Amino acid sequence: MGLMQFMATTMFTGQQFFLTTLDLVLLGKDPELVKKIGAATALETRATGIPYAFAPCIAVCRDPRWGRCYESYSEDPQIVQAMTEIIPGLQGDIPATSPQGVPYVAGKRNVAACAKHYVGDGGTTKGINENNTVIDWHGLLSIHMPGYYTSITKGVSTIMASYSSWNGVKMHANGELITGFLKNKLRFEGFVISDWEGLDRITYPPHANYLYSIQAAIQAGIDMVMVPFNYNEFIDGLTFLVKNNIIPMSRINDAVTRILRVKFTMGLFENPLADYSLVDQLGSQEHRELAREAVRRSLVLLKNGQSPDHPLLPLPKKTPKILVAGSHAHNLGYQCGGWTIEWQGLSGNNLTIGTTILTAIKNTVDSSTNVVYKENPDAEFVKSNDFSYAVVVVGEHPYAETDGDSMNLTIADPGPTTIKNVCGAVKCVVIIISGRPVVMQPYIDSIDALVAAWLPGTEGQGVADVLFGDYGFTGKLPRTWFKTVDQLPMNVGDPHYDPLFPFGFGLATEPTKSYAGTSTEVV
Repeated sequence: MGLMQFMATTMFTGQQFFLTTLDLVLLGKDPELVKKIGAATALETRATGIPYAFAPCIAVCRDPRWGRCYESYSEDPQIVQAMTEIIPGLQGDIPATSPQGVPYVAGKRNVAACAKHYVGDGGTTKGINENNTVIDWHGLLSIHMPGYYTSITKGVSTIMASYSSWNGVKMHANGELITGFLKNKLRFEGFVISDWEGLDRITYPPHANYLYSIQAAIQAGIDMVMVPFNYNEFIDGLTFLVKNNIIPMSRINDAVTRILRVKFTMGLFENPLADYSLVDQLGSQEHRELAREAVRRSLVLLKNGQSPDHPLLPLPKKTPKILVAGSHAHNLGYQCGGWTIEWQGLSGNNLTIGTTILTAIKNTVDSSTNVVYKENPDAEFVKSNDFSYAVVVVGEHPYAETDGDSMNLTIADPGPTTIKNVCGAVKCVVIIISGRPVVMQPYIDSIDALVAAWLPGTEGQGVADVLFGDYGFTGKLPRTWFKTVDQLPMNVGDPHYDPLFPFGFGLATEPTKSYAGTSTEVV
C-alpha cells in the first residue's frame, strides 16, 4: 500500500515531520532544496519498510475553503508544475534515455511516487471536498492538468484518481480522462490507483450499487483499487464481471501489466522486505536541519511595523522581559496539522519529537531575557507586566479532508481574544499557524507584525531563526490572502481581485548578523 507522505504527513512516531505541501511551494525558487526534501522523505519512508508514497499532491487549490487546500502547492498551475521537482527527489533522477511516460524508481533508497488527485480536485464548487468541478475543457487543461504533464515527463510511477467530479461525471468513472487522455494521449505507462473507497463513492449514497461501481471504475481505466475493508466483495464482484465478459480480459491484462511494470522498477521482487540499515534515517539530525531550513524559507512576512520606517522585526534577543502567548505557541500537534500520526492530526506535545515555537524562542533569546508564557492572558495581565514586546501564536486546529472544509475560515478560539488582549496593550508580532489564508482583516490594524508560518511541522526552531534575525524573511504568498470570505473564490487575475495581501506578496528583512548556530532543545 502507499503511505500518505505529502510532506507533513507521516504515521510513525519519531519520523521527521516536514512542513506541508503549501509551505514547500515557497521554496519554488530553489527546486534543488525541494528535491532534497523529497529524497529525505523517500529515505524515511523506506526506513519504515514502505516503498510507495502517496505524494505529491498536485492539486491547484482555487478556493481556500477546501479542507485539503494545504495539500496543494498554489492557486497558480505554473508553480504547481515547478514543484513536481519533488518527484525525482522521491524516485530518483530519470535517465535522459527513458521513454516518455514510463515509470522510474532509482533504487532501494527511493520510493514510487503518486501524483494526485486526477483531476480538478482543487476546483470544486465553494471548495467543498469531493464535490463537482465546473469548468470547460480549456480551463481544465490550462489550470488543473499542467502538473500531470510534468509529473509524467519526470517518470512518476502512479497517479491517483480524485473523488471529485468534472462537470457532473465522477472522476473514478471517467474513461475519457483516465484512459482516453491520461493513458492514450499523454502516454502514461504507470498505473492509476483509486482513492480510499473511491469506487464506493461513484454512487450516492456510497456503495449503493457496488457491482456497477466496480464495472464503471475498471472500465474507465482504474488499475489498482484501494479497498480498506470488504475486499472479498470487490474480488467476488470483479471476478463475476470478468467471467461474464462484462469487463474484457484485455482490460485486466492492461492493469496487471501496468502494476507489474511499477513493481519491477521498484525492485520489489529482488528486495521485497524492509532494509533495516535505513532505520537511522528516521528523524535523523540531517533531515531535521533540512526541515528547519525549509521552515525558515517558507515564512511569509505580511506586515512589519505600523509604518515602513519603524519595523518591529527582527526582534531583539536581549531585552528584560517578553511575553509569548497563544494556543499554538507550545503545541507540536498544532504545528504539524492533519495527517500526522492520526488522520485528523492531534493536539499536544506527546505525539512525536520536535521543537515548539515557544521552546525555539527560549533557545534563541539571550540568557538574561525573561520569557513569560501565558496561553490566553487578559489585557490587565499584559498591561501590568511591562513587557518589551509579545509574540502571539494562534491559528487553525488540525484537520484533514472534509473535516477541514470551512465556510468562514476563522482562526480557532480563543485566538481572536488573545490577539485583542495582547496587541492592544504591547507591541506584538502575530504568527499564524494554518493550512491556508484565514480571516485577518478585523485584527490587522492592531497587529504590529504579522507572519504566515503555515504548518511548519516539528522544526519550530526555524521560525525563531527568522523572527530574531539570524536569517531574513524571504517567502512570498503562493496564494491570494482574501479580505472576507464573501470574495471567494478569488484568484490572481480575476476581475473582482481585491485581496488583503496579493498573490506573490511578502516583505523581506536582512539578517542582523551571520548565523552562528542555536541550540535546539525539544518541546
